[in-house]
Amino acid sequence: MILLNMDLIPMKAHFFLFNSGTAPIVPFLPTYAKQLGFSPLIVGLIYTFLPIMGMIAKPIMGVAADRFRCQKLLFQSCLLLTIISLFAILFVPAIPSESKVELHCNQESFLKICSLNNVNSSTSDPNKISYVMLNCNGNTTFLGSLCDTWGVKEYCSKLTSSEFVEDFNIEFKAKLIPYHASDLDCLFIKIASVQFDDKKWHIPYCNGKLLKSTCQMQYNSDALNQIANLSEVNLFSKYQFWILTTLLVLSWIGMAVVVSIGDAICFSLLGDFPNLYGNQRLWGAIGWGVFAILSGYLVDAFSHGKTNKDYTIVFYLMAFMLSLNLLVTFKIKYNANRFTSSISKDIGKLFLDCRIIVFCIWCILVGICTALIWNFLFIFLEELSKGSGSETKDWIKTLEGLIMAVQCFGGELPFFFLSGWILKKIGHLNAMSLVLFIFGIRFLLYSMLTDPWWCLPIELFQGFTYSILYATMASYASLVAPPGTENTVQGLVGAIFEGLGVSTGSFIGGILFSKMDGAMVFRICGSTAVLSSVLHALTHFFLKHNQQTNLLEDKGLVLQLWKYLS
Repeated sequence: MILLNMDLIPMKAHFFLFNSGTAPIVPFLPTYAKQLGFSPLIVGLIYTFLPIMGMIAKPIMGVAADRFRCQKLLFQSCLLLTIISLFAILFVPAIPSESKVELHCNQESFLKICSLNNVNSSTSDPNKISYVMLNCNGNTTFLGSLCDTWGVKEYCSKLTSSEFVEDFNIEFKAKLIPYHASDLDCLFIKIASVQFDDKKWHIPYCNGKLLKSTCQMQYNSDALNQIANLSEVNLFSKYQFWILTTLLVLSWIGMAVVVSIGDAICFSLLGDFPNLYGNQRLWGAIGWGVFAILSGYLVDAFSHGKTNKDYTIVFYLMAFMLSLNLLVTFKIKYNANRFTSSISKDIGKLFLDCRIIVFCIWCILVGICTALIWNFLFIFLEELSKGSGSETKDWIKTLEGLIMAVQCFGGELPFFFLSGWILKKIGHLNAMSLVLFIFGIRFLLYSMLTDPWWCLPIELFQGFTYSILYATMASYASLVAPPGTENTVQGLVGAIFEGLGVSTGSFIGGILFSKMDGAMVFRICGSTAVLSSVLHALTHFFLKHNQQTNLLEDKGLVLQLWKYLS
């Protein structure tokens, strides 16, 4: 007969609801920010800053929780902060995609775009440039061309009208074609046809000398964004950037503290059975997987026929699920019984051990790897989808939802369930080396992709690179934490993982993805991760032979392998 610990049911419900609430929003935030008008470099910079704020918040909140024994109150307050700040992101306005260009009309018509960024041949891709809206300054000569050669008859009457104004604005839609010529920092893009209020398409050409007009151009094109939009420096002066960054910081702090204090509460409830942590945490994987599929499909379904993806429905879904989570937390029976009067002294002694220092370095390395998946995998796949046909591009959010489902049900769920057994068999230290090695293999496989759909089987590695990673990191921190410092140690480990690791990965990733092809980025990072796994295993092999430490009993696969080879 299976005995069910009733005290752990609210904790299981928390993991399920918290991940169900964050799954519809968190994975899509980088692509949502890109849709608002932020470049991958800016997204990378923002996501560099976010974990640093989490790094500051986690240990501070952890110390406060241990000192004042207010874990549950802080836990609930940060969950409420997460709900409010994430939902508010829905109302951040997009940066206007508008640039000043010059219309040149002769035997053919061109748009002259002078860029702050480098002009390159990528703009010749017909899938990247299609339609723009133009608002041009007009005069008598321009009006005459509209009437005589463009064939827009509604302007003929204005030439003879008594109310005619010499200078006026003309607004129309222009269809661009993938032919261009460049001159220094300027690009000339040919206009195939134009459309006015009559909804008819007209061929724009002018007889006689070259006619020029200054226009404001509105567009929805990544390629035009690269050559005509604001530079990254100018984006910092936009209020949209600061609103989005502030809300992301608040939400990140809220989520970071909820996770670290939630883990400490969970280990406290488990008592002498920390190996059962994975059995609680797997409910989070179930929630994430179910709502990842649902949210991806909902975004695509509600975006049908629209130029941009519509994320409104998933913001409301997030708010509903996290609100349920907040209600459930009142049912968690938790009392902080252990207390220490010298938190800083106990923590200081802990960090004198060489194995703890190596553990912290490992947390940074896996944090860097995790950042590449969290912040840049979907951007990489969306770029890849542009060369895979319109069908893949139309259903890219559904694919991303399926990716998260495979990560959860094929990777996280079974490996959270098996994590206690795996750690018991191979030990924490060897599990750390294995996680780095699997990260490397995963990245190298990404670098070989030609079709985004082939990403699905690769996501089975999520079992190692998330479930085993997280179970190893959290349980190791719980085992080494001196009594009464559990929240502080979990906060510090989380701060190192996110504040140093994830932030560094976001910064490096933002630079690399803006400078080179995504496949090359994953190839470089994959090779580095494999090398790091070997160095990590060798480091612990030499520590095991040169230092006497009773910190943890760890059966070493590396030691067994060495004996076998000898």
